[in-house]
Amino acid sequence: QVQLVESGGGLVQRGGSLRLSCAASRSIFGIYAMGWYRQAPGKQRDMVALITNIGTTNYADSVKGRFTISRDNATNTVYLQMNSLKPEDTAVYYCNAHSRTWVENFWGQGTQVTVSS
Repeated sequence: QVQLVESGGGLVQRGGSLRLSCAASRSIFGIYAMGWYRQAPGKQRDMVALITNIGTTNYADSVKGRFTISRDNATNTVYLQMNSLKPEDTAVYYCNAHSRTWVENFWGQGTQVTVSS
C-alpha cells in the first residue's frame, strides 16, 4: 500500500505558475511510474504527466512545454511544475502511483487548481 498526499493547489491568474507536490508514505524507488492526472467537472480523468522509475517522462499534448514532472526518490515526492497556466487547466489534480501492469494502483485525494481569466 502507498498513501499519496497532494498539496500545492490553489487559485492563480492566467499565465501564472503553481507547483504541486505528492508525498508518498513509503519509498517510491521501486514504483514503476508515478504521475499526475486531472479531472474537470463533467469530464473524464485524463493523464497530465508521467514519470517512470528510470526517469522517462510523458506529457499530454495540451501541457507540453508548460508543465514539468519530476521525482525525488530521497524524499519520496513527485512534483508537477505548472507554468503559463490557462483557464482550461482548471481541474482537480490527482497523484497516481502504479506498477507496470497496473495491478498495484494508488491515488491521492486530489488538489484543486483554478486558473482565472
